[in-house]
This record gives sequence, C-alpha cells and structure tokens, in this order.
Amino acid sequence: MEMQHKEEEMMVANGGSRLRRMDAATRFLALALTLAAAVVLGVNKQTTTILVKINPSIPPVDMRITAKWIQMSAFVYFVIINAIACSYTTISLMFTLATRGRKKNVSVMVTVLDLVMVALLFSAIGASGAVGLIGYTGNSHVQWREVCNVFDKFCHQAAVAMGLSFIGSMAYLLLVIFGIYKKL
Repeated sequence: MEMQHKEEEMMVANGGSRLRRMDAATRFLALALTLAAAVVLGVNKQTTTILVKINPSIPPVDMRITAKWIQMSAFVYFVIINAIACSYTTISLMFTLATRGRKKNVSVMVTVLDLVMVALLFSAIGASGAVGLIGYTGNSHVQWREVCNVFDKFCHQAAVAMGLSFIGSMAYLLLVIFGIYKKL
C-alpha cells in the first residue's frame, strides 16, 4: 500500500517536472515571438515617390512620401504592448525558474499576469489589424483610398509582425492553461 502511494507521488512529480519544462519552453517561445513582432514593426519604414496632381491644368508633381510605424497610433500601441509582453516574459521566466513552482502565490500572480498579457496582445493585434485593413482596402464611405498598393513592403511587414504577435498571444494563452492545470 505504501509502495503504491510512493509510486503515485513519483508520477505526479514527473508530470510536474514535465509541465515546468513545457512552461519554460513556452515562455521562451513567447519571449522570442513578441520581441520579433516588436522589432519587425519597429523598424518598418518605406519611402516611395508618387505623382500628385493639384490642378488639372498644372502638370503632376513627384512627391517622396515615407510611411513609418510611428505615424499610426495603433502601430505605436502594438510595438509598446509587444515590448511590455517581452519584458514581462523575461521577468516571469526568472521567477518561474527561480521558484520552480514551489511558491503558490508567485505561481498565481504569474498566471494572472499571463492572462493580462493575452488581453493586451489581443487588443494590440485588433487595433493594428483594423488600421491595416483600412490601409489595404480603404473606406469608400469616407473617401479613404487604399495605401497598401503604394506601400506594399510596409503593409507586408506589418502583417508579418501581427502574425508573430498572434502566435505569441497563443503561447501566452497556453501558459494560462498550464497555470490552471497546475492548480488542479
């Protein structure tokens, strides 16, 4: 009877160890993805020349225009949130590796903050996605023309950053599930 009880404890301990390794690996993945998303959009810039026709009787004028991520508040929010998530992941990784899941209060706090990161990342992806969609399709009701046909590299790079951030937010969602599973 006692032998069977010790075997059950060993199986639970091995499962907990495996869960901690999966947690650490997922945190490293979330760190890399949110860092990559922030950098990809943070260095995003494209300059192009367009023809501007002011008056039909005057010939068109060549104008150089630059698209930068800092010109759109949704993209600024996106970069800041991904940088915050990346910084938080570094700190939470140190806490989880240092405590090894032994401190229940730290574990609960990290799970709650993981959930906050999911919410923040989803809001940043949604805001950037809305602005990106208007840039891609325009809005005929308010006479906004699409700009992704002119700034194609800029739009593609923004889409890649949003994809990386979305996968990173899924990693955080997985971390929340791990945190809940540990409590069961």
